[in-house]
Parts: sequence; structure tokens; C-alpha cells
Amino acid sequence: MKKWSILLAGTAVAAIGVGVYFADDIRIINGMLGYKKMFDPENIAVSFRTMPDTLPSVTIPRGSEVYQLKERIRPAALPETYEYNGEIKPTRALFKKSNFTGMAILHNGELIYEAYDLGNTRETRAIQMSVSKSMVSFLVGVAHEEGAIENIEDQVVKYVPSLKGSAYDGATIKDVLEMSSGIRWNEDYSRLDSDITQSMIATQFGSLDEFSGQIPREFEPGTYNRYASADTHVLGMVVRHATGEEFADYFYDRLWSKLGAEDDAVWITDTVDEPVAYGGANIRVRDMLRFGELYLNGGVNFKGEQLVSEEWVQKSTRPDNDRLRPGNNNPQSGSGFGYKYQWWTPLEPDGHDFMALGIYGQMIYVNPARNVVIARTSAYKNFTTDDGHFFYENITAFQEIARYLTPDVVAVDGSIDRDLATQ
Repeated sequence: MKKWSILLAGTAVAAIGVGVYFADDIRIINGMLGYKKMFDPENIAVSFRTMPDTLPSVTIPRGSEVYQLKERIRPAALPETYEYNGEIKPTRALFKKSNFTGMAILHNGELIYEAYDLGNTRETRAIQMSVSKSMVSFLVGVAHEEGAIENIEDQVVKYVPSLKGSAYDGATIKDVLEMSSGIRWNEDYSRLDSDITQSMIATQFGSLDEFSGQIPREFEPGTYNRYASADTHVLGMVVRHATGEEFADYFYDRLWSKLGAEDDAVWITDTVDEPVAYGGANIRVRDMLRFGELYLNGGVNFKGEQLVSEEWVQKSTRPDNDRLRPGNNNPQSGSGFGYKYQWWTPLEPDGHDFMALGIYGQMIYVNPARNVVIARTSAYKNFTTDDGHFFYENITAFQEIARYLTPDVVAVDGSIDRDLATQ
């Protein structure tokens, strides 16, 4: 709380220093106050299920056919314990401590576990935060395979000329997919002066397209893996310009209408009605499962339609460069997790498992070898102060759940007999 007070006071002093509060100054300060309030511990759970009520958004309808999940709820779907850093811990206690708001598990195509807390229900559309990034990756793959994006090695500015002269001039689409654009970026959600916070506040007053073109460069593109949410917004710009379609229309046509979603998606927008590509999706937990299962099945939906190629799924989720591979103290990366095309891989992979992650605990975990998908939303109050342990510990617990559900399966490198995994 002290950080916020100091930053807000500094902003107020700066405004007073010019003599008067101009209207824009007041709006910006109110925007900062609104941002702070939304993430205050006592407000997070409600904020995360009501963002479209307070921020500009666009509704993307579900398709005409709903994929009905097969329900076979198991009372003992979760292991009693998991091991983390040499300590045996109770599984359910972790999820309660993490302030989970919704969680569901799909195993062998069946819904075996579902639970909600802190006011959320099965009908709740929860903000996905950076889980949205993995959906944007899907759209890039489709645009590439349809020929709208000729080559992911093409430079971004080929499709988005307005970024010429910016830090993205010289970066390829692949660089940006791999969070290796080279931009200077601070993703600290607890500071009002960080780039990510300033970008969020910018959505209330203008265009994220314009904001993205003003970010400076720090590294040569393709040389360092730095997580920067602006990179995903730029991918959204590429999709829009390459296809000539509105982002929401393309999302509906290529994904949401064909996923078998049970509810509409709602995407937060900036003030010029462009979706906040890096974190604006609001969907149900069961629809998170459906998206995870699409990737579990190599891009094939519930009707057997290939929505994106298996090759794209594999490329998107398999790090193939030293700066992208998992491992602590990587001089070419700012993360211990592995990364590829807007998907993460665990510090210690279980076969070829991967995940989509969003701040404060939004997660889709996919383990193809064990035929498991786990979806969860959270409002973890201590996210900005736990030094990253949240994701490491929860992914470790998810891996233990997958092993518990498939005790006879040995996942080494992903080249496993799927028949065995489904027994």
C-alpha cells in the first residue's frame, strides 16, 4: 500500500507543480486511482469477474453448437499432497491459499473435477489476463496458415507500417511471438510507473496501438527473452492488418464460433474499441478447458475440424532456443520457465506439458501425454509480493495431479503411447 501512496502523491505534486490541475491531469490521476482500487486485495475477486461492467469491452458471441463436456465427477480427483522444494504439502490447502475462484479438470475427455469459490460460479466469466496471449497466438497461427501472414520471419512493419521507426522496426513476427522483440519493458504490476501499468491506464484514455509505437528498444530483436505484454498487443495489430478484419470478428470466425463454447466471450478494449490483446479476454472456466483441449488434441476441435495445424501447436509449445528453454539463471532470459509462441513450459517438464498463465493466478495447464487439462482462475492477493513462487508451486501441484490421474504412464519426452495414457 505504501508504494501506491508514494506514487500517487508524486503524481499529484507534479500536477500541482504546473500551477493547476488540467482536465487531463485529473482524468489520469483518477485512472490511476481506479487501477489501484481494482487490484486492492479486498476488491480483486469482484473486480476479476466484473471488469466488462466498468471498462470498455466487446462481446463475441458463442457459436450455434455447444460442445457438451462429458461429466464424470470423481470425489478423489485430487491427490492429498504434492511435493514442493522438498516439503510435502496438502493440495487443497494450496488452492485455498492461492485464492482460487474457479477450477476444473478434464481427464481422458471427461470433466472429473469442478469447484468455485469467492463468489464465482460456473456461469462466471472471469478475466483471463495473460491467458489471453495464448489465444492471440492461435489467431497468428491461423492467419499464417491461411496465407494472410506470408511468413512469421517477416518483419512486423511489413504488416503494420505505422510501427516503422519504432522499437518494433526490425523485429520479426517470430521475435514478438517469443517475447524477444528487444523492447525496454517493466512488467511490475505493483508500480503505477511501470510500463505494464501505464499501458493499462492508457487503455482508458487512448489507443494501445499508439502507446506500443512509443516504447524504446533495449536489446537487438531475437537476442533476449523478456516478457513484455506490449509484444502481444503488437501481434494483435499484425492479425488485424494482415487479415483486414476486426480482431473480434476474426476471433469469432476462427476460434470462438468453432470451439463449442458454452458462453459468449467478452474482450476488454481501449477507448478506440481495439481489444486489449495481451490480457482482455473474459470467459468461463469450462471454456478455458475447451481451449486447452483444442491444443491437447493438436488443434482439432470437438467436431473433428482442424482449426489450426498440429504443426503450429507443436511449434508454439516447444522451446527450441537457449533463450527460450526452461532453467534458472539463464543469461538470455528473465524467466525460469520455458517459452515459445505465447505459451509457457514448466521448469521441470513432465513429458511435453505446457501452460497459459495470467497474473494473479489465471491458468490453463495441458499435459498431452497424460491426457489432462486443468483450468483455473484466481484472485491471489499476494501475487506481486511472493517472488514468483505462486506459479512454480501451482504448476508443480498440477503436474502431481496429472501423475496421480495416470499412475501407469511414464512421460519422458512426449513421445508416449497415447493408448496407454487413456486406459
